[in-house]
Amino acid sequence: MFRKGHHPRAFLTRRRNVKRGLTVRSKIITTLEREPLDAKSLAERVGVSYSSILHHLHLLEAEKTAVKHPKTRLWKLTGAGQQRLIDRLVQYEGE
Repeated sequence: MFRKGHHPRAFLTRRRNVKRGLTVRSKIITTLEREPLDAKSLAERVGVSYSSILHHLHLLEAEKTAVKHPKTRLWKLTGAGQQRLIDRLVQYEGE
């Protein structure tokens, strides 16, 4: 079905998941895991158009996976959404 390289948080519950969209959202999420960024910087780092980045950020926002800070306009990930199994195991061992 889909390649293994897609981030678990890239899957949407309210929309159809298309390979290209999953790939772009996976890149966005992986980049935002490192640091919060604005949409323009995110577009440059991911290598996707600004409008496409905004589209996918708004999809992630609707899923409550990403949120935009109103004053700084930086996007960051929330704790919502599916996690990678390895992240969950590390979290479990720390408890």
